[in-house]
Amino acid sequence: MSLVTGTRLPEAGRLIASLPQAVVLLEPGLRIASLNPAAEQFFGQSLRRLVGSSLEEVMSFSDIRLLERLEDYETPVSAREVVVILRGRGPRRIDMNIAPVADTTGWQVLTIHDNSAADALGDDSGGVDNAVVRGPEIMAHEIKNPLAGIRGAAQLLARKVDERDRALTDLITSEVDRIASLIERMQKLSGRTAPPVEACNLHEAARRGIDVINAASVEPKDGDGRRQRIIEEFDPSLPHVLGSLDGLVQVVINLLSNAIEASHEVDEPRVIIRTRFASGLQLHTTDSGVPLRLPVELRVSDNGPGVDPGMREHIFEPFVTTKKSGQGLGLPLVRKLVRDMNGRITHERDEEGRMTHFRVHLPLAKENRGRASKRRHTQ
Repeated sequence: MSLVTGTRLPEAGRLIASLPQAVVLLEPGLRIASLNPAAEQFFGQSLRRLVGSSLEEVMSFSDIRLLERLEDYETPVSAREVVVILRGRGPRRIDMNIAPVADTTGWQVLTIHDNSAADALGDDSGGVDNAVVRGPEIMAHEIKNPLAGIRGAAQLLARKVDERDRALTDLITSEVDRIASLIERMQKLSGRTAPPVEACNLHEAARRGIDVINAASVEPKDGDGRRQRIIEEFDPSLPHVLGSLDGLVQVVINLLSNAIEASHEVDEPRVIIRTRFASGLQLHTTDSGVPLRLPVELRVSDNGPGVDPGMREHIFEPFVTTKKSGQGLGLPLVRKLVRDMNGRITHERDEEGRMTHFRVHLPLAKENRGRASKRRHTQ
């Protein structure tokens, strides 16, 4: 009975079942005796299938010394940022605590917090992002010199081509300027201060990115030798977003490039870029703590085979890639750029529809937030 209200307290089992953290009861020999629903979700298996299994059978540790410490059932163990491999699910990065059960020799309670399960909407320390920008910072001088030569060559070429081809030379010049500006920004991003943002037309950025993709001679082609068509599904009524135009162009280019490459070997490749108003998503800003809505969504989808399930939780980390010639920096850079705009990016796989979706959620420009609020009430 509760000493305060006189009501009956919930049973311990119900309390443990309600916890969002994975809780595992281990019997002597590190065998699973019971676990809560959060642990079933973490392991991707039911209680009935897991009971009786040894912990090592369902979760292997990158550091064997940690397993040896767990076998000492009398000593509590706490470990952070541990890399484990789940049977059938791939690597995870977790925090874990294990403690002996009082007055029960050999029995232990294990709690697990899955750090890698938090998608790009969650907070992070920024260490990953800093790793992404060190390369451009170090190589800035070497990159800027050839860019200047490309820009000069494009300007000379523009004087000799027909008017109908002038758009291509203008595109080269504008892209060189954008990349040079992006490199300068990346040099400044080694600190924690994000670059300034302003009101941007999302569709202008999207179409510039599409133009670059369409003009690229290395673009993958479908089985008939034709360029893959990018399907546009734009909402023309969307207001301006708060962000960086150059950054948004780079985000579109990277996401579309990945989508085209992922789908170019299927029989009927499809790449779709879509914008829409998606109310409800909020983010608490780190500076003022005031809730910031992210109601504008940019989605890039493809019908390729998707990312290997074991790598899906890590695709926004540097140097993680499934491409033979890839360096694993494209998606981490996209996440960095989106976060600099106070936005968020998520990834999901629709197995039923056989589509992979990358969703970028962005805040409204200040002058349009009131208009968007009225729009939500009228819908």
